[in-house]
Amino acid sequence: MRVTQMMLANNTLRNVSKSYDKLGTYQQQLATGKKIHRPSEDPVVAMKGMHYRTSLTEIEQFQRNLSEAYTWMENSESALNHTTNVLQRARELVVQAKNGTLGPEDRQAIAREIEQLKKDLVQVANTKVAGKYIFNGTKIEQAPVADGTPPTVTNNNDDFMVEVAKGVKLKINVTPNNVFNQGLFSTLQQIEDELTNSTNSLDNLLSQLDGHINDVLAERAELGARVNRLELVEQRLSEQQLIAKRMISDNEDADIEKIITELKSQESVHRAALSVGARIIQPTLVDFLR
Repeated sequence: MRVTQMMLANNTLRNVSKSYDKLGTYQQQLATGKKIHRPSEDPVVAMKGMHYRTSLTEIEQFQRNLSEAYTWMENSESALNHTTNVLQRARELVVQAKNGTLGPEDRQAIAREIEQLKKDLVQVANTKVAGKYIFNGTKIEQAPVADGTPPTVTNNNDDFMVEVAKGVKLKINVTPNNVFNQGLFSTLQQIEDELTNSTNSLDNLLSQLDGHINDVLAERAELGARVNRLELVEQRLSEQQLIAKRMISDNEDADIEKIITELKSQESVHRAALSVGARIIQPTLVDFLR
C-alpha cells in the first residue's frame, strides 16, 4: 500500500490527539484525586463504587438508629435510678412511721411526703424523649399514667424494637408493667392512707414496697445487659464503617505518586510525538520554493 504524505500527517495528528487526551486524564486525576469522573470511563469501578456506597449508607443509618437507642436507654436508666432512690426514701419513711413514739402530726407530715413521692413517680413514669413516652411500650404517643387517688396505669407492655444492624433488632424499652404498674401506685396510696388514718398496718405494705424495689433493680440489671450488647453492636458497626470507607478509597481514589510518574512519562512521549510530527508535516511547496 502506498503511504502518502496525507496519511502520515493524519496518523501524526491522531496520535498527538490521543496523547493530549491522556495528559488531560492524568491532570484531572491529580486535580480531583479520583480515578474516574464518569461511569463510562470504567463501568466496573463505577458499579463497585455504587455497591460500596450503598453499604456505607446502610451502616450510617444503623449508627443513627444506635444513637436513638442509646438516648432511649440512657433516659430509661436515669429514670429507673431515680425511681429506686424515691422508693428507698419511701421505705425509710415507712420504717420511721412504724416508730410507736411518733404522734399524729408526725405521721401526717410523713404522709404528705409520701404523696409528693407518689406524684414524682407519676412524672417519671410519663418521661418523654424526643416527644415519645418511653415507658408505654409501642404506644409512644400516649401517657401511661394518669393522676388520681391512686394514679391510674394503662401501660402497654409491647417491646419497642429498633433495627441496629442488618436483620438485627434490639428491644430498647423496659417492660412498663415490671416497674410502673398499678400495684406500685396502689401501695404508695395505701401507705399514705394508713398514715393519714393513724393505723398501724404498715408491715404488709413495707413488704410490698420491698417487692417493688426489687422489681426495679431487676429491670435495671436487664436493661444494663442490653446496653452492653448495644455497645458490641456499635463496635462492630464502627469496624464495618472503616472497612467500607477503605474499600471506597481503594476503588475510587487515584494513586497520586503513580499518576505523577505516568504524567511525567506521558509528557516526554508527547514532546517526542510533537517533535516527530513537526518533521513529518513540515515539508510543503513553500518550503521547497525557499
